Amino acid sequence: MSVKQQVSTDAAPAPLSVFSQGVRRGPFLQVSGQGPVDPASGEYLFAGDVKAQTKRTLANILAILEAGEATLADVMMFRVYLTKREDFAPFNEAYAEFLQENGAGDVLPSRTTVFTGLPREEMLVEIDAFAVCD
Repeated sequence: MSVKQQVSTDAAPAPLSVFSQGVRRGPFLQVSGQGPVDPASGEYLFAGDVKAQTKRTLANILAILEAGEATLADVMMFRVYLTKREDFAPFNEAYAEFLQENGAGDVLPSRTTVFTGLPREEMLVEIDAFAVCD
């Protein structure tokens, strides 16, 4: 039986609470919800710009995937949390661009998108990921 391992990297924001950036067990890697936070400063970026926040959030996820020896092509599913329904189109545009630019592969990940409140007022988007690695 494989052992559960914490995945962490300085290339993504440090968790603000009592959870890991990611957890891997065998081929399975769960990346905790990420937001538009600069890893170096811990500052929330791009207030009011969901497209820029989405790209920063996905860059944080990609850093954690790489720290867990996974790629974007290994992602089976993204869960997306948006605060405003009108942000869906610009979010989706940024999401599609990021997947194309970063090698998501021929089979795109599945995705669920939910509209909800988020922990910080300046957050317009939060995303987590589940990957299965070879």
